Amino acid sequence: MVSNTEHFNVVVVGAGPAGMTAAIYAARSGMKTVILEAGSVGGQVAESPEIENYLGFESVNGMDLASTFRKHTERYVEIKEGEEIEQIIPEREIIRLKTGWSEYTADAAIIATGAHHRKLGCNGEEEFSGRGISYCATCDGFFFKGKKVVMIGGGNTAVGDALYLKNVGVDVTIIHRRDVFRAEAAHVKRLEESGIPKIMNSEVREIYGEKVVKGVKVLNKATGDVSDVPVDGVFIAVGVVPNTDFLKESGIKLDDIGYIVTDREQRTSLPRIYAAGDVTGGLQQIIVGCGEGAVAATTAYEDISNPYWKK
Repeated sequence: MVSNTEHFNVVVVGAGPAGMTAAIYAARSGMKTVILEAGSVGGQVAESPEIENYLGFESVNGMDLASTFRKHTERYVEIKEGEEIEQIIPEREIIRLKTGWSEYTADAAIIATGAHHRKLGCNGEEEFSGRGISYCATCDGFFFKGKKVVMIGGGNTAVGDALYLKNVGVDVTIIHRRDVFRAEAAHVKRLEESGIPKIMNSEVREIYGEKVVKGVKVLNKATGDVSDVPVDGVFIAVGVVPNTDFLKESGIKLDDIGYIVTDREQRTSLPRIYAAGDVTGGLQQIIVGCGEGAVAATTAYEDISNPYWKK
């Protein structure tokens, strides 16, 4: 039930790295700004046990980094948690944003709702998440240098990540549930040339361990046999899903997967609506999201000051 309407120059939707950076840049440009966050502040950053590839921090716990981001952001803007956007309605002069509790209007909106990794759904996945299970080879691969891991998946991301892991010194085996990879031919050729072991036509049914991952149980779909594969880590790359369901009737252009389509200035297909971070696809890294957030806020300021859509 909508209880109030409040107007801002900029409403940022999502309190991950992209959203918080956008809010800081918007507020420092003199625009009245607020962040609406459906869940907890920090996004996927807060779920990372350790981060070593964010400039300025040799090693930092994800929750600690998210807390640092939040403290910085709240110097400039309020973060309203538990405000899940249900509708974004572009109108002639304003953008109207409706949550389950409130209604906001804005001169501009920046969407930074991120994405989430598709889960396997097998036993042990939730239990060992962050304790040997990773969904990001670029983020966590270095921690497994010299150790044995499996990469689960058969698309471009899984194959590319397996090659990346081998390149940084990880003993990696790739497991795919089909007989052939879904990845592009060029990726598969590189995989073949790499000598990375493959377990095909097989599914991981269980990830087990004690305090950390110790192995996986793998079902051979052809024979029905279940084998035990001891490993130190499990990387999962079975798809990333952008958080854009609430945009399906907004008129904002999405690609075939559901990512928001933007130009180089982070403009979407609708005037005064911008997008930044993982929700736009591309290289889904903290530093990239921060950069896109800065660009989106700067573009919003320039557009509000000089409304091109009215010309």
